[in-house]
Amino acid sequence: MSRTSIPVDSATKERLDRLKREDETWDEFLERITTPEVPIEAGSWSDEEADRAKESIRKSRENW
Repeated sequence: MSRTSIPVDSATKERLDRLKREDETWDEFLERITTPEVPIEAGSWSDEEADRAKESIRKSRENW
């Protein structure tokens, strides 16, 4: 695998640092933010799965 450097100014680097998770590499971070999300089809989750997803979203918003 080849490596490359991408120059960014310090303000951009600070914004990226805030978005990057502690447990991911820069490559994983960039892949995560550039990969298109798969749309969720209505009705594809059970009530239990939907409740877990709602709770997860609520917790992530509290931590933001």
